[in-house]
Amino acid sequence: MAGIPPTTRADVAEAARIITEAGLVEAFGHVSARTVDGFMITATRPLGAAGENDVYEIVDGRPAEGATDVPLEVPMHAAVYAAREDVNAICRTHSPAAVEAGARGEVPPLVHGLAGLAGEVAVCGRTDLVADPEAGREIAEDLGSADCLLIRGNGSIATGLCLANAVVRARYLEERCLVGRGLAPDDGWGTDRLKPRSRWFEKETSRAWAWLRWRYGRDS
Repeated sequence: MAGIPPTTRADVAEAARIITEAGLVEAFGHVSARTVDGFMITATRPLGAAGENDVYEIVDGRPAEGATDVPLEVPMHAAVYAAREDVNAICRTHSPAAVEAGARGEVPPLVHGLAGLAGEVAVCGRTDLVADPEAGREIAEDLGSADCLLIRGNGSIATGLCLANAVVRARYLEERCLVGRGLAPDDGWGTDRLKPRSRWFEKETSRAWAWLRWRYGRDS
């Protein structure tokens, strides 16, 4: 994903519409992207209809526009961006199989190659909303260096170098959880089996993003 252009409000809104059409969120969920001074995040209005006016700038933990319809979990996004310089976008989702895996408190085994597009997956035991700085730091700590985090009883997050990267990870985290449902950890692939394919992951991510935009992209 080299040569990533600056992210716009329109880009964030598009990502929100795509994850909605892909079934990764319903009433709850949000998308954010890092900016020079903070980050942009979607409003609490339906993501499937998101446009540029439904995306707010967050500076010093507060919306620059003074809006009140921002997600309660803004502190979670702020904490992850503060802890991870490599993260430039976050998708907060509640897709069915990922919710189920999180409720079990287990990361499903990796048993097919495309699930590798989700990257490294971690799990945390938190069940409540991540609505204050301390809770945000807890999530950032549990995420660690992983790419996705299953939050027990409360959905998941997918991070990325860019919005496309985060959306693709969210989509294939759901597929990993669906395909790995009911399988034991020993059924999964080890790092040694994935290594031969790692050189293709960037191209596969780009291809997956192009397909998601074609299949689910909608004008606001």
